[in-house]
This record gives sequence, C-alpha cells and structure tokens, in this order.
Amino acid sequence: MSFDRTIRHCRQCGHQVEKRIPDDGDTRMRDICPSCDTVHYTNPLNVVGTVPVLNELVLLCKRNIEPRKGKWTLPAGFMELGESTSQGAARETREESGAEFEMLDLFTVMSVPRVGQVHLYYRAQLLHDRFDPGHETQEAQLFSEADIPWDELAFRTVKETLEHFFADRAAGQFKVHAFDID
Repeated sequence: MSFDRTIRHCRQCGHQVEKRIPDDGDTRMRDICPSCDTVHYTNPLNVVGTVPVLNELVLLCKRNIEPRKGKWTLPAGFMELGESTSQGAARETREESGAEFEMLDLFTVMSVPRVGQVHLYYRAQLLHDRFDPGHETQEAQLFSEADIPWDELAFRTVKETLEHFFADRAAGQFKVHAFDID
C-alpha cells in the first residue's frame, strides 16, 4: 500500500500544478504551480493516541469505522492543526473511549513511511472504569495482558506499542521507544 497526496490545483491561484524540482536548491520532486511558483509541500500525517491503563488492565476500543472496522485498537487518530501531539492524543482518547484519564509521558514514536504517517502514543492513567465511547467505537473494554485479542488488533503500530508496554512494565521501567515500521 502506498499513499498519494498529490496536489492537483494550486491553493493560491487555482492553476493546475506540475511535478518538478524547485529552483531553490531543493532536490526532491514537488508539486509546484507554474503560474505563481508556489511550492506545495506534502508532509507525513501524525497519528496520536494513548495506552490507557487502570491497575493491570489496558483499555482497547473496537473500531466502528473503516479501515479495520470491528478490530481492536488503542484510542488514537489524526492530529488536528492547532493542537500539540499530547493534546491530540487526549482528544482522540476522549472521543473514542469517553474515558477520564491523566496524561503521562510519551511512550512510542513510530515512523511508517510506506503510508506517510508518524504514530505517537502516550501512556495514560485511567481514573475509573466507566466509558462512554463515541460513534467511531463499537465498544471500549479493559483487557489484562493475557486477554489482549492479539489476532484481532487493527494495526501493527498498536501491536508494537502494546508489546513494548508490557515488556517495560515487566522490567519496572518505562522509556520512550522510537523506531520505523516498514
């Protein structure tokens, strides 16, 4: 799977853009307007979320939207303009799970170049076990490590984050994990 975020028309003047290398010394092909010379940069999207925990249990959400409808995930989604990564992770957690929680430290940073995304997960401490999932979630449920539905997880980034979480918890020390996913 690859991504295509090609700009078709200039956001400044509306003319059709073309792919070429800019005249400013840049070495990458860019979407450039031949009329007004505006360079339209296409950058990765940030996916932000949390690993919400209550005692020894982790909160997962069953997706009610595509892709991977019906699969389990950590509460996460695309970061919005005007918010920090932690603010976006908190918003997504509230929207998808309806949980009350305290945000903790950044936990995983995963570059996924194949789809033009960077995924960032924070640890979060749940304040209780009452949830009110939004429309994107069929169900929000707490799982012990032994009961995680590993074969029903929606995304590899979720699996990798959970594996690091349980390993760090067993070691008694959480650290930031940064890596690439092919």
